[in-house]
Amino acid sequence: MASAPSLFRFSSKGRATPAAARWAAIRLFAMDVDGVLTDGSIYISSDGAEMKRFSVLDGMGLARLRQAGVAVAWISGRESGATTRRAAELKVPHLVQGRTDKVVALQELAARLALSPESICYMGDDDIDTPAISWAGIGVAPATSMPAALAAADYVPARAAGAGAVREICEHILAHRRT
Repeated sequence: MASAPSLFRFSSKGRATPAAARWAAIRLFAMDVDGVLTDGSIYISSDGAEMKRFSVLDGMGLARLRQAGVAVAWISGRESGATTRRAAELKVPHLVQGRTDKVVALQELAARLALSPESICYMGDDDIDTPAISWAGIGVAPATSMPAALAAADYVPARAAGAGAVREICEHILAHRRT
């Protein structure tokens, strides 16, 4: 009797990573902002202006996803003008801010877009991201994430948050769309 195809493959380090078929199914890449698209630092000047550092590597990956027809969403627990501005620059069509129940926000977006969990990749780094990481077809957490997020993740990128981790996931999605 033939066995069912594996949902995971193993890297040279022995870490299970989602199989090609799971990456190929992704139609929406949703993510947290602070600690995923940034290194988690927030700079606040004496006049109250907020600044964040975003990676152009991640921005290019997200632009390529958009061009390939993969939807992108940012779901942040806090409101931020810097996040709004960067999302506008990158033409992120789905920006949700001030929502700490990330899985509910993700499920609402999935319903609006008529997407199943299997067609969604979610990347988060903190306890409030853990239910969304678990719910999505592929859950991702940067290496510096909180233990609960790491435990829920299917994949942990080699690159750091705010320094190409998002781009790494974009590249996985794009590489498997071509196969």
